[in-house]
Parts: sequence; structure tokens; C-alpha cells
Amino acid sequence: MTDATSPAPVPASAPQKDHGRAGRNLPAAVASAVVLLGAIALSLLFWKTAFMLIVAAAAVVAVWELGRGFSAKHIDLPEQPLMAGAVVMVVVAYFWGTDALVTATAVAALVTMLWLLRRGVDGYVQDATASVFTLVYVPFLGSFVALLLAEGGTDGAGLDDPGVQGIITFIGVTIASDIGGYAAGVLFGKHPMAPVISPKKSWEGFAGSAVFCLLAGWALVVYLLDGDWWVGLLLGLIAVVMATLGDLCESVIKRDLGIKDMSHVIPGHGGLMDRLDSLLATIAPIWLLLHYLVY
Repeated sequence: MTDATSPAPVPASAPQKDHGRAGRNLPAAVASAVVLLGAIALSLLFWKTAFMLIVAAAAVVAVWELGRGFSAKHIDLPEQPLMAGAVVMVVVAYFWGTDALVTATAVAALVTMLWLLRRGVDGYVQDATASVFTLVYVPFLGSFVALLLAEGGTDGAGLDDPGVQGIITFIGVTIASDIGGYAAGVLFGKHPMAPVISPKKSWEGFAGSAVFCLLAGWALVVYLLDGDWWVGLLLGLIAVVMATLGDLCESVIKRDLGIKDMSHVIPGHGGLMDRLDSLLATIAPIWLLLHYLVY
């Protein structure tokens, strides 16, 4: 998207194939997940700083997707300062910590608002508000991944590194929530949790997510992080609640914008934001819990 004052509407997508109660093309989704997790594993095992390249790239793509989605409501995000700010926020969080992240976020928001002055008065408040929302929703929350990875220093790698262990725990409990909810929802789902927002999400699926999250949180904290069992259960509980709320929030955004998926960049999953919603919602409380109760 450019800085034109009249953003082009999102083209209508072709009708999507109905995949039944699964809600997705499972073979394509599994293949995409294997590729993404493989890239993440290689970076964490051999040079964890390389994982920041993946996080920064994901933030840039997510900003693009939100811009594409917002254009359906004639909201025009200024992509250049938002993408540049996203990369800077991730980098400074990793190398210089929370104070630098807060400062970078404030500067990125100010620069973006100043950038929008070039367009004039019409639509300024709408575009500026959406831009600041995007900064907080994507790169600010995403930068907590950098804070978690930086535990134990920025030069390590491998399963003995505290930051790598934290990222594995974070990704593990979030994946457990997705798998548990998917399996229980497909097999037993009968009672919708929020039918107006997300018709396929059921209370039975939430129960499956809770069971898987609690087990994963306990196992990862006790056996990988060498922490207390109750911390693992607390982490699992926080993860399932925040992951579910994150998914519902993104569903509300898409329904308000009138779109089914943010994009189709990941086969079987839709847009990147359709996969990041749970991760973005869980990372900040997980970092907080691990930082003060485990490390």
C-alpha cells in the first residue's frame, strides 16, 4: 500500500473451499507448520540472534496484512514508518531491553503521526489511531519475544540457553492450546463459545485447550526450565485464557472489517496474523511470569 489518500479496496477473494468442522485445509496447514517450525528450530539451535530476523520479518508482514485489511474500511496505514518502527522495536528490545522498547515504541508512534501530516487533515485521526493500534498490537507485543529470547544473553544458542528454553516453552504451550482446542472442537464441539464472533469455537474446544495447555506448561517448566510445578500450571492457565482471547479479538477485527482471512500467505492457515493472534496475546504475560518466577 502506498501513501495515497484513497486506498484501493481489497479485491474480492475467490470462494473458499469448505473444509468442514476442521475449518482449514489440514494437509497444507501441517506442511506449512512444519516448514515454519523447522526454520525456527534451526535458528534457535545454531544462532539464536537469527531468530530475531524471523520475528522482524513476521512483524513487517503482519503490518502489511493489517494495512490490507484496514483498507476495506478506507483506513490507510502508512506502511513505511510502521514497518521501519516494527523492525527497530524488535531489535532494541533484544539488545537493550524493556526501557529501550518503551522508548522506541513512543518514538515510532510520534514519527508515524508526523508522517501522516503530509496527507493533510482529512482522515488524520482515523489513520493515526489505526497506526498506533497497529504498533501496539503487532511489534510492541511481538517484541516481548525478543525480551524472552534475550534471557541469558544475546550470544547463545542451543537447548542449554535460557532464552531458547523460554521460547520453546512459549511456543510449546501456545501450540498445545491450538492442538487441544482443534482436536476437542472437531470431535466433541457442540456448544459455541461466541457464535457471533467465531462460530467454530466451542466450549468443548476450550476445555481441550485447557487440558493440553496445563499439561504442556507443567512438563515444560518442570523438565525444561527446572522450575516449580505450580508455575507450570499457572503458565498453562494463563496461556489458554490469553490464547483464546487473542483468537477472539482477531476474529472481531476481521468481522468488523468484513474479511475472512487477513491474507493467504501461509497455505492452510490464511494470513500470518491468523496464526500470530494467539502468540501475540500470550507472549507478554508468559515473559513476565518466567522472568520473575523462573529465571
